[in-house]
Amino acid sequence: MIRDILALPRRLKRMIAVIADCTILFLSYLASLEINQYERLGQGIVFVAVLAISFVLVNAKIGLYHEVLRYLHQRVVGSLAMSAISSGIILAVMSSLMGHQLNPVGVTFYVVLLFTGSLVVRHIAREIFNTSSPSGAEPVLIYGAGSTGRQLAKSLSDSNQFAPVGFIDDAAQLHNLKVEGVKVHSPSTLEQVIIRTSAKKVLLAIPNASSRERREAIARIEPLNVELLTVPNLHDLVTGKAKLEQLNEISISDVLGRDSVPPVDQLLHRDITNKVVLVTGAGGSIGSELCRQIIRQCPSKLVLFEQSEFALYSINEELQGLVPSGCDCTVVPMLGSVQQASRMKAVMESFGVQTVYHAAAYKHVPLVELNVIEGVRNNIFGTKICAEAAIAAGIDKFVLVSTDKAVRPTNVMGATKRSAELVLQGLATTTHHTCFCMVRFGNVLGSSGSVVPLFRKQIHEGGPITLTHREITRYFMTIPEAAQLVIQAGAMAKGGDVFVLDMGEPIRIDDLAQRMIRLSGLEPFDAVTGHGDIDIQVSGLRPGEKLYEELLVGGDNFGTEHPKVMSAKEKMMEWEQLNELLSALDLACKDFNHSKIRRILLDLPTDFNPVDDIGDALYLELHNANLSAPKFNSPAFDEPSPGEGENSASVINLVRN
Repeated sequence: MIRDILALPRRLKRMIAVIADCTILFLSYLASLEINQYERLGQGIVFVAVLAISFVLVNAKIGLYHEVLRYLHQRVVGSLAMSAISSGIILAVMSSLMGHQLNPVGVTFYVVLLFTGSLVVRHIAREIFNTSSPSGAEPVLIYGAGSTGRQLAKSLSDSNQFAPVGFIDDAAQLHNLKVEGVKVHSPSTLEQVIIRTSAKKVLLAIPNASSRERREAIARIEPLNVELLTVPNLHDLVTGKAKLEQLNEISISDVLGRDSVPPVDQLLHRDITNKVVLVTGAGGSIGSELCRQIIRQCPSKLVLFEQSEFALYSINEELQGLVPSGCDCTVVPMLGSVQQASRMKAVMESFGVQTVYHAAAYKHVPLVELNVIEGVRNNIFGTKICAEAAIAAGIDKFVLVSTDKAVRPTNVMGATKRSAELVLQGLATTTHHTCFCMVRFGNVLGSSGSVVPLFRKQIHEGGPITLTHREITRYFMTIPEAAQLVIQAGAMAKGGDVFVLDMGEPIRIDDLAQRMIRLSGLEPFDAVTGHGDIDIQVSGLRPGEKLYEELLVGGDNFGTEHPKVMSAKEKMMEWEQLNELLSALDLACKDFNHSKIRRILLDLPTDFNPVDDIGDALYLELHNANLSAPKFNSPAFDEPSPGEGENSASVINLVRN
């Protein structure tokens, strides 16, 4: 019956409301007859007709028939009072005009009855409709009874997909009260409320809360076997990028993040504002976020350098809409590889680049372990080529984005990144204008290859989650925070600096997997009891993977202007000696000599210490497979063909002009 009424057209619902109001008015008038002492009931019926018409017109004028009963709020009380008083005044005027002696008590009694009856009927209707969810509507709890929570309750009820059955809020003054017709409960009663309402989802509606407050709320909800969803952030709501009812999975950064330290504006501006900035690997997860942060600091020109056409197209399209109002910044997308010396030099010189953020790298441990030569070419020689091009072009600042896997590396990727650091440390000792530095940090949440999107995908598919080891731990940081800190660290460089970001406490990946399962409203599978939804299977450490990551090679580190950035004192190698080893490494790459590549990586002062012998067998297999391969010189290390540099520069000058 109630569902049938809810399904009626809006016009019919308004007619029902009008009939209800007229009925209440008639009953109120009858109840006041004795006090008013009218001579004939017939004359009273005339009164009723006039009063009913005027009452309905007033109600329509002040919008009472446009209110949705299920979402009735306090403003309606004032409107009903105004309407009842108006009807009382009309009754008094009519009585005087028809020669009746005015009885103030009777009129007052009529007004009170009319107001109370109208309010009670609407309140009863709201309670009935709120406790009778539309067909198929899923009961949900809303965590946060503030303005966002109230607006969310209205939006969700309109959609008929979810039925808000309760608010959870920390504010003690709201407990046991009703907001938008929905009762507010204390977080301490959350488990009982979930059981009583059969809610399987909790919607987090506290966008203004700090990271600590959000983590505390999530910690309360996590053990209760309900799915946790969150509303879009305020920035996306205000800019129109998202709607309030657009619910998202809880961000793992909310679970693992920490209260970020506000950036130092002076450090953000120092190497960017009104300068020409180049970002290599601009389409990658770190490179693209660096570009987003850089564009906000209003450089005169931002050059995007990327070898993937689609990645370059995507970030260029996004950045065009992010240029701040009043900022005269040109975004220039450039295709190319960091291994092309002439291309790098032409780009830097033609655009007059002043600051370089070098984020281009192969970073996936298992892939680089299987593609050693390409890893060496891109990570080591790509960095060397970019750095030497920077020196030739007179670049002011060159910042390398490095990794915690460069510390006592157990895999080729880490060894190549530490070697890239050595290249910059060595070049920093030579006489030139360019200031080199490197910034080292751990995993970033949500980057390509991160375990977070992988685990989420596996959970959606019903499991299992694949874990390489139960005790494996990693440092985590959000991509925006990492990018901001890279920029601020680079601004403090004096030359050859190794900066280390404060990554907080390391996280057990097994704990992360279990938390993600529980926050999806599911339970990790327990082999002992046989209960649970998602199994976690251990596959064993991959080649080159280690249990723990470190951020410092030695124990010497110093504070800086920023509380989240440290400066590390690391061992280095004189450029002349290092260059000799790099020349031998270059030759080994051209000859596909994996054994020699491995020996040179071990000879470099990187503390490269492979965790097993799988790599030796793998290198030997690859070496044997390439014995008959034709030998050729890698274009990455060749001199440009005649006219190549000039042509590249001509094209760039055409684009620039």
